Amino acid sequence: MRTMIFGAGTDLGVHIDGASLGPVQLMNDLKAFYKGESMLFEQDKEIIKSRNLSDRRKNEYEIEKFNTNLYKNIVEKIKEEYFPIMIGGDHSAAIASALASAKVNIDVGLIWIDAHTDYNTFETTVTGNIHGLPLAAINGYKNQELRYFHQGKIIQPSKTVIIGARSIDEKEKDNVRYSGVTVFSTEDIKEKGIDAIMDEAFKIAGFKTKGIHISYDLDVIDPEIAPGVSIPEFDGITEEEAMKINEYLVKHMKDIISFDLVEFNPLRDIERKTEQIALNILAQIIRAAENKKKVEYKSYE
Repeated sequence: MRTMIFGAGTDLGVHIDGASLGPVQLMNDLKAFYKGESMLFEQDKEIIKSRNLSDRRKNEYEIEKFNTNLYKNIVEKIKEEYFPIMIGGDHSAAIASALASAKVNIDVGLIWIDAHTDYNTFETTVTGNIHGLPLAAINGYKNQELRYFHQGKIIQPSKTVIIGARSIDEKEKDNVRYSGVTVFSTEDIKEKGIDAIMDEAFKIAGFKTKGIHISYDLDVIDPEIAPGVSIPEFDGITEEEAMKINEYLVKHMKDIISFDLVEFNPLRDIERKTEQIALNILAQIIRAAENKKKVEYKSYE
């Protein structure tokens, strides 16, 4: 199957700089073996980025504008039967990629691999960092200002699974608790093992859906191993566990219809540790996607 890589060079969703450089770095690295097509979207250099932690709507307009453009291009390429791989950038870009998949495929499940649940709203966010709001927006839980560009079904919370969560804001906990999403913590992974967690996640996200969107945030990995992220959270999964998750995804590529890898921040990386892990993940996913049989897509419109 033809693949299309979308670089989403934005760090507008977080007060820390650097994630916008991640897609540029990784797409450069991929040139050594990736011969497919790609598109790079970068945030407007003229934007005066807000870093004010008391601003609950930091860069809201600029993020929605960036995502509108990204969304339209991903939708177009999915309709042309490409398998989309979005490389972020901060996780706010996943609002565009996940909803683009839902626009074309209509009934989509979602697996969100992340140290955070990203289920804040503008009312509950502590930092005002919009990269902590995308999953709620994708699931249709408030945050409609972040998805004005999307005219189609949201991804149902009941078909959404979060894997690796270990940091949830106090007020965010109620959002998650009453949403209907399924959460597997890092501790669950340690207790049950990767395969058992992934089996359950695919059953939930794949039940009566056209396929599954995967959104893989590198901060799920312990920062001692992968320090190159904007908001590190300790007690994360190991590199071996991260690659086991990826191996599972590769084996079940027939059920996957779109993929994100986000939050690589080269300014915070040490000895290119995180970069190498990100490249290994992408290399495996790209090869598996290219070997995937063509899917008959059905437009929402």
